[in-house]
Amino acid sequence: MSDSSPSNVDDAPRKPIVGRVLMGALIFQLGLAVLLFWGDLGEGLRLPGFGPRAPELTEPIRPGDQTRRFRPDSAPNPGQPMPDTALPDRLILTPVLGGRAALLEGAIVAGDAERIAKQFANLDPAPDKVFLNSPGGSVQDALELGRYLRGEGLATALREGDICYSACPYLLAGGTSRTVPDSGSVGVHQHYFGQSTILPAFVAVEDIQRGQGEVMRYLDEMGIDPLVMQHALVTPRDEIYVLLPDELRRYGFVADAE
Repeated sequence: MSDSSPSNVDDAPRKPIVGRVLMGALIFQLGLAVLLFWGDLGEGLRLPGFGPRAPELTEPIRPGDQTRRFRPDSAPNPGQPMPDTALPDRLILTPVLGGRAALLEGAIVAGDAERIAKQFANLDPAPDKVFLNSPGGSVQDALELGRYLRGEGLATALREGDICYSACPYLLAGGTSRTVPDSGSVGVHQHYFGQSTILPAFVAVEDIQRGQGEVMRYLDEMGIDPLVMQHALVTPRDEIYVLLPDELRRYGFVADAE
């Protein structure tokens, strides 16, 4: 009897401590699950971050300081004031310059590639250039529409102060020639591939890898250096990496100055 009693005495206070530790771990896991679920619904499948947040898009872009916070529904040109109104929530095709060019403006949503291609086919006269002003959106539609622009022999361009973010650079890449003014802004970030889900994005690794491979093949087809994806892959969806003029030339979006 005397040999076993000290052990029982020592174990007694440990049980409540172990229970509290396990309960704390369970609460932490439940809290993390809630954060992941909330992130899936509101911020595009991104784990909560604990580091410093990127500056606002209105802050000027400098070499080595090119990542900015990003909301597709309110995306200004860096260093410029916020727009008075948000861009359209889907692509709108508008003939400009007497029909010699067309403006594609707004977010890219599923089905836009087919819809816009039909509208292009009905334009008379047919334009030879397309101006872009878009915060991005559906990657698959951007790739499909970019191939259509290339097949039709259309040049692509940005106007002064306009933006081309997220999936929009794939439209820009589709042009037979491409022009970006100094006040125009082209930016890239991570994409989500596959069907919408409440699961974190890292669960859909196969879809993500397949999608990124398709994007890189497309860029190569269009004469763009796929290495531009190194900036996209490390930039979360609620931020944007703005390409500097020398990067636009280096990756082939615009021609070197003669």
